Amino acid sequence: MVWYYLKCSYIFYKGKQVEGKCGLAHTTKRKKYLKGCVFVAKEIAKKIKLQIPAGEATPAPPVGTILGPAGINLQEFCTRFNEASKDKKGDVLPVEITLYEDRSYDFVLKTPPAAFLIKKAAKIQKASQKGANEIVATIEKADLQKIAETKMPDLNAYDLESGMNIIEGTARNMGVAIKGVNDAELAAQAAEAAEAEKELAKRDAQLAEMEARLEETNVDVEVIGEKAEESTEEAKEESEDKSE
Repeated sequence: MVWYYLKCSYIFYKGKQVEGKCGLAHTTKRKKYLKGCVFVAKEIAKKIKLQIPAGEATPAPPVGTILGPAGINLQEFCTRFNEASKDKKGDVLPVEITLYEDRSYDFVLKTPPAAFLIKKAAKIQKASQKGANEIVATIEKADLQKIAETKMPDLNAYDLESGMNIIEGTARNMGVAIKGVNDAELAAQAAEAAEAEKELAKRDAQLAEMEARLEETNVDVEVIGEKAEESTEEAKEESEDKSE
């Protein structure tokens, strides 16, 4: 086992922050653990990401299918996950599992996906298939703020306003408007898109009709051509007979 004396300002031990100073560089390949009076780094074998309903993990697929081949004790993981997420039942939680070379592991729970929270607030099952060109639901600005507050730990945002802008963009792409923020704009955009779609459908119908007429014309031309060829052959044969 390799030992490292550390100088960093903060060390995380089993998910808990431990104040101290260390000399080990922060890397994505090591996890620092406290043992006695020194810290030790464990080499990471792989990281696995899953989305599991809070408090409802079982060894059945997809958990068992993905974690079983990695050598993780399924029942133990499910018990630990369900205990850690029991107060968030009803949500789907992303979880990042770190597997080490010594076959031990730990995991970190993330906040629910923004799309999940938006659909939950809007009380819909599916997002728009046409993005912002089709409004399927509208939520309040207070809902937007609540979702942003929930997602802040995982958002690349410096403040709540920036976080709200990110969530608003996600909602827009899902066809979910924010009342008093962008609902009028998206309604106008959806109406314009619907009119454009209607016009496109009309043009497609006209094109299909033209193609059908063209096919009929081609058939007639082909028949005339065949008759002309037959007449030419007959005339040629008669000419040969007279010559003989």
